[in-house]
Amino acid sequence: MSRYILALDQGTTSSRALIFDAETRVKGVGQYEFAQHFPASGWVEHEAEDLWTTNLQAARDALAAAGVEARDIAAVGITNQRETVVVWDKASGEAIHRAIVWQDRRTAEVCQSLRDAGHEADTAARTGLLLDPYFSATKVAWILDHVPGARARAERGELAFGTVDAWLLWKLTGGAVHATDATNASRTQLYNITLGDWDDVLLERFRVPRSLLPAVKDCSADFGMTETKLFGVALPIRGVAGDQQSAMIGQACFQPGAMKSTYGTGCFALLNTGDQPVFSRNRLLTTIAYQLNGKRTYALEGSIFVAGAAVQWLRDGLGVLSAANQSGPLAAMADPEQDVIMVPAFVGLGAPHWSPNARGALFGLTRATGPKELARAALDSVCFQTVDLIDAMTSDWKGAGETVLRVDGGMSASDWTMQRLADLVNAPVDRPEVTETTALGAAYLAGLAVGLYPEPSQFADRWRLDRRFTPLVGADVRAARITRWRKAVKATLSFADEV
Repeated sequence: MSRYILALDQGTTSSRALIFDAETRVKGVGQYEFAQHFPASGWVEHEAEDLWTTNLQAARDALAAAGVEARDIAAVGITNQRETVVVWDKASGEAIHRAIVWQDRRTAEVCQSLRDAGHEADTAARTGLLLDPYFSATKVAWILDHVPGARARAERGELAFGTVDAWLLWKLTGGAVHATDATNASRTQLYNITLGDWDDVLLERFRVPRSLLPAVKDCSADFGMTETKLFGVALPIRGVAGDQQSAMIGQACFQPGAMKSTYGTGCFALLNTGDQPVFSRNRLLTTIAYQLNGKRTYALEGSIFVAGAAVQWLRDGLGVLSAANQSGPLAAMADPEQDVIMVPAFVGLGAPHWSPNARGALFGLTRATGPKELARAALDSVCFQTVDLIDAMTSDWKGAGETVLRVDGGMSASDWTMQRLADLVNAPVDRPEVTETTALGAAYLAGLAVGLYPEPSQFADRWRLDRRFTPLVGADVRAARITRWRKAVKATLSFADEV
């Protein structure tokens, strides 16, 4: 019997593949970074072919690292950067434009026009999402409008659209499958999350032809077979979920009230609200957490566009770090008399502000400010943004109650940052033994479909705590820090309005 799962974790800056065994232990990893393209201010693109080729090579490397033959793989699971848009030619299988990344802000004016026309409330009621360039719909329309002949070709049914999971499925299956799952569909702003179907009103509003759209399936389902030539045997693809929902599954947040926060390029906090969507009064998002056996489970989500990216900026942009993992030790040595605040609005501010025109700012600089203080300000900014999300969530949903925050992603490895997070959110922060939760979620969905992994309640019993961080600072200190942060955000938003 095949006893392994291949999980493809296609992220914003790299493609990773992991081999999990029947006990959900990682046996092998492959990873490749790929180029980021910034053709204009606020624009972010990827070569779609890079996403595919790096995934394929990472998968082959992971198999080799694990010492596992492809015939030993029971199923493949896919998790992916969400909202990123690929439009491709159905006949050639080639993208007609670079992938437009979730961080991209080029359609801000279109979103504002739709907002001015009074469409935001209705769009939010149908999708749980606000009108923002973050989501896929306006990106698709931009490609159709700016690639010569693309809109006419779309109308003739010659083109296909998908988030990155659909693009990978198409390539893995040699064009045999054009599909996505409910979590990725729910991030396009074209999918009615209450009805569970593409919405004709939204398709007309965003000017996206229905012929472009993939079929929508459960997260754990039959997504076809890989082409034999890729791995020497055809492998069943049985799990798909957007990266943040996949992390929620990997964190075993199956009960209403469970909350996780993933710290990668951005930060995304999700709160399980059960089988009924909760629509936010605080400009959070309502999204499908997962869909199993045709049953949807919903979540409130807060999206932070810049988390680890702030540390990358210190490393790559300013050169004050030589490695990202230096940030925690440096922050710990920062001058306590300096109170530098970073508002990392490099590509706008996400929840709960949703200001696409905001840009990053530093407050409280002195001649004595150096790398240590900047490192602390960058890590603090992630924690402060999480505070804003959790405050909004607990206001929106009475079931939130006492919060225990489960964390994952690269920044969760920093003890200093996680302690700072616990101090500021005033709640326990739990880091699991298995921090590869995004890939684990995809692996679980695939393994569930083929009977390798148990039902959700039993899978939750496997979750193991690595370390719990509990709050150590007093209420006055916490309140003073948060007040200073919110003043800095207000000033940043004010400046954005003026320019």
